[in-house]
Amino acid sequence: MPSISKRGVDMPPSPIRKLVPIADEAKARGVKVYHLNIGQPDIHTPEVAIDAVKNIDRNILEYSHSAGLLEYRKKLTQYYKKFGIDINTDDIMVTTGGSEAFMFAFFCCFNPGDEIIIPEPFYANYSGFATATGINIKPITSKFEDGFSLPPIEEFEKLITSKTKGIFICNPNNPTGYLYSQEELNQLREIVLKNDLYLLSDEVYREFCYDDYDHISALNLEGLEDNVVLIDSVSKRYSECGIRIGALVSRNKQVIASAMKFAQARLSPPLLGQIAACASLEAADDYSEMVYNEYLGRRNVLVEGLNKIPGVRSLVPKGAFYTMTKLPVEDSDHFCQWILGEFQYENQTVMMAPGSGFYSSRYLGKDEVRIAYVLNEDDLKKALIVIEKALEAYPGKKTL
Repeated sequence: MPSISKRGVDMPPSPIRKLVPIADEAKARGVKVYHLNIGQPDIHTPEVAIDAVKNIDRNILEYSHSAGLLEYRKKLTQYYKKFGIDINTDDIMVTTGGSEAFMFAFFCCFNPGDEIIIPEPFYANYSGFATATGINIKPITSKFEDGFSLPPIEEFEKLITSKTKGIFICNPNNPTGYLYSQEELNQLREIVLKNDLYLLSDEVYREFCYDDYDHISALNLEGLEDNVVLIDSVSKRYSECGIRIGALVSRNKQVIASAMKFAQARLSPPLLGQIAACASLEAADDYSEMVYNEYLGRRNVLVEGLNKIPGVRSLVPKGAFYTMTKLPVEDSDHFCQWILGEFQYENQTVMMAPGSGFYSSRYLGKDEVRIAYVLNEDDLKKALIVIEKALEAYPGKKTL
């Protein structure tokens, strides 16, 4: 029998999806599963997007330009201007979801064996993208006790070697909900310039910044025109995860030219997805306001409820719609499996993502889970009751 490639063997399973078989078994038993494990919003997609797909005036569903529909890219330039980001259509590569934007960025900016520094905990799929492209992640740990703020810049300096080619941030952060300040971004700017590095910035959640905190894009940093590569997606912004439309944005002409070659090899991003995304940019302002207020309310319900459970600690996220939560357990991987497979309260259970999957460093996150507040407030309240009852019954609970 032919063997599987080393890349295939090394590819890490998703901590967000790896418990799906256990959840499916629970559902087959008739148990209601509250999905707090994945960033799949239950908020409706803008009607203008649905209508645009329903009312397509085309006789052929053709390939688009490899960089994406020009109409869509033109609208994106206007969208970014609202955030003080001045770019043109040639700076934008429309991709098949944010995932392809990550892959293109890694392929274009780094060679196999290069190192990138990423503050952990980080979005688990970064590890998969790095493995697939042969890049080595050098994690730098942000701590719960520090609010998951950016680690001291001196710690970044210690990790930089001749193999270091970039720094990668997520702002607002998935999974912590942390939002980087101007001061922190300025510190990154200096170290990027000093060491001639790329700064990759995942800014998928820019619309979701709470409590009067402002989002500052890496593309707003002066002097980094050739260094910054931005990753974006409509999945969360318009609750359109399934249309698979993202973007790679950079003022670095060589990066875009290189990405174009990979884009041409895959021909074009999804046409129907681009049509929906393009229409979404015409959604009324009250849609974005509704979505923002909904997540703000859900955040408050979830975080307040978590912190009322004995032994549970959750910080108040400044952005996105996740919280890394500490539980009074020794092994959150086991707890997340147990609550799905062996526990139910009033025929209900909860699916969460074990925290260890968001760390590259071993043994970290063992008492943490990532919880996504993507369900309505009533469901969140019910899920909180299930979590509290489960912790009361869990045999591996820490002594408080």
